[in-house]
Amino acid sequence: MPIQHLKQGKPAGELAEDDLKTRGIVQAILTDIETRGDAAVHELSEKFDNYSPPSFRLGNSQIEAITSKVSAREMADIRFAHDQVVNFAQAQRKSMLDIEVETLPGVFLGHRNIPVQSVGCYIPGGKFPMVASAHMSVATAKVAQVPRIIAATPPFKGEPNPGVIAAMKMGGADEIYVLGGIQAIGAMAIGTETIDPVHMLVGPGNAFVAEAKRQLYGRVGIDLFAGPTETMVIADNTAADAELCATDLLGQAEHGYNSPCVLLTNSKQLAENTLAEVDRILDILPTAGTARVSWETYGEVIVCDTYDEMLEVANEFASEHVQIMTCRDDWFLENMHSYGALFLGPRTNVANGDKVIGTNHTLPTRKAGRYTGGLWVGKYIKTHSYQRVVTNEAAAMVGEYGSRLCMLEGFVGHAEQCNVRVRRYGGINVPYGEGAPFRETAE
Repeated sequence: MPIQHLKQGKPAGELAEDDLKTRGIVQAILTDIETRGDAAVHELSEKFDNYSPPSFRLGNSQIEAITSKVSAREMADIRFAHDQVVNFAQAQRKSMLDIEVETLPGVFLGHRNIPVQSVGCYIPGGKFPMVASAHMSVATAKVAQVPRIIAATPPFKGEPNPGVIAAMKMGGADEIYVLGGIQAIGAMAIGTETIDPVHMLVGPGNAFVAEAKRQLYGRVGIDLFAGPTETMVIADNTAADAELCATDLLGQAEHGYNSPCVLLTNSKQLAENTLAEVDRILDILPTAGTARVSWETYGEVIVCDTYDEMLEVANEFASEHVQIMTCRDDWFLENMHSYGALFLGPRTNVANGDKVIGTNHTLPTRKAGRYTGGLWVGKYIKTHSYQRVVTNEAAAMVGEYGSRLCMLEGFVGHAEQCNVRVRRYGGINVPYGEGAPFRETAE
């Protein structure tokens, strides 16, 4: 039986039209920021967030006043999540080693892991204050020992959100800005009269934030394309039921109006029961106004015959979050190659990864999982190689090979860089513009 689509999302053609509109809006705004700097940023913040203070950067006294509004219980919870993210990031950082090896007698090659020197962390928060995103970007950058960490988040209901600001401060942000959307991304990357530009941008966001990062890539580094959230539930009737599947789908659909959520199963009965359960939950879910739009526009239910088919479809989707609840969870772990993060078994869920368990929630979307993983401490690290030749014999020997290979490609000047070492350290006369002879011939 062919793969069945019991429910499909928005056609690809309509999605492409949406992308084109977004691209044009973002390009115009970034050009305005580059041309007019702070004036443009203030106007954009007023327009999109109805927020335009004298300075978007918070002073120390402002930060203290804002974070004092966070209750002791809330602060303890924020600290717990912060600690989990930091603990895992530290373990990851320890796995990244500087190396130096002697590859030939007298030839030493190595690399050093050096942090990016400045990073701009975007923390979404216009619709929902994303406290956890501050841990994922700011605290992880701190573990990587980035010297300058700035963080920006939009106002929430007209003012800075205390929980988000507390998490930014706890994570180690050097500068905190209450600024959202394209204007925040543009200001951090391009710079203005009051905001020095950074070398790298990180953090998730809506389609406009993701497109702004895409257009600025090259001018600055970026972590990855982390746009509107995506989730896929892979389930069979041995480990999951309709309530679990529907809850995990809608739990991510509430992120925004364009959050794809897909059920992939080999049980038509589970698929049909989940469709009914989604309808039931949407009638009582407080965030149904958002979740329903995502489900109706981007939700999909796909029924396969075999686990191999499910694996093939899952790898093709390369979804950001993949919740697996089957009798073959470890098999999916071993065989899946394109995704953002896996959540294995019915006892875990995407919300764990989003908020508290310790893995990073800034993950690839729009099939980017085919070529990159998510944000982690290593994204802030540049691995730079170096070479050292310490003996005359090694300099002459490597120089001979290098000279001949340069001449093979027609690079005479390159060859002479090698030849001068052959002459100086090997005592072999190589005429200008010729490749070095074989050592046996020279001797």
